[in-house]
Amino acid sequence: MITVFYFILFIISIVIVAILPWWLIYGYSNLMAKLLHDVLRYRVKVTRSNLRLAFPEKSEEELVAIEKKSYQNLADISVEALKGFTMRNSAIRERHKILNPELLDYYYERKQSIIGVAGHISNWEWGALSAGIQLKHHPVAIYKPLSNKLIDWFIKWNRSIRGTELVPTNQTYETFRKYKNKACIYILVADQSPSNVSKAYWINFFNQETACIHGPEKYAKMYNYPVVYIDIKRVQRGYYTVELSVLCDKPNEMKDGELTAVYMHKLEESIRQNPESWLWTHRRWKRKRANAV
Repeated sequence: MITVFYFILFIISIVIVAILPWWLIYGYSNLMAKLLHDVLRYRVKVTRSNLRLAFPEKSEEELVAIEKKSYQNLADISVEALKGFTMRNSAIRERHKILNPELLDYYYERKQSIIGVAGHISNWEWGALSAGIQLKHHPVAIYKPLSNKLIDWFIKWNRSIRGTELVPTNQTYETFRKYKNKACIYILVADQSPSNVSKAYWINFFNQETACIHGPEKYAKMYNYPVVYIDIKRVQRGYYTVELSVLCDKPNEMKDGELTAVYMHKLEESIRQNPESWLWTHRRWKRKRANAV
């Protein structure tokens, strides 16, 4: 019953947001940001600690400014995600525009699958919408299923009608095998902390020894798939650009951990350009090497 109740609330939220104009949606987002940061103090200590570690050169005043903007970013993404369920394809193309989709034509013409890596920066949620509309490759987004099965089903269905297939993380291996003869772009948002540290690559990320998910590099080398970085930037409120760049064409020729390092360094570069656009509320550096002194 609880599952059904939350699903009904979820659908009602989508319907309400669908009929609201953008200016009113962002007015609500402004209130949400202040509530999260100033009233509920949602993970403010974690956010502040992360920012201090990442930007030791910045003053406390500068860090607080980034912190507040990051909560506005979080609130905007939340309301935009709801709005995205009912947006027209033309609006998605306009508001989440892929600048250079032709970069992938070379691989598509050769029926070559690729791996696209992104981060939790700007509006990554709309990426599952825009990929199926603007790319020739079949988009397969690897994701962590929600505990609410009804909401999870609805999200998968909504993404599928836009052309993007959502695949649970525990089905990654089977999915790569299933589509080995089809031109796919496997989208992995791989900047979160890994659950299995024993398989992690340890990379210098914002001057911190950071445990990184091994999946993108593992599958890139397993199938020798080229890896493309998906750089999402906010142009203005509610409008984003997506720029693709090739990180490597032949991953099997790279040393262990090298591809992951290239990805993480590219991501850091993106975050430094717009630090408020990343999710700082997660304890990114909570894991330490077992042999760390």
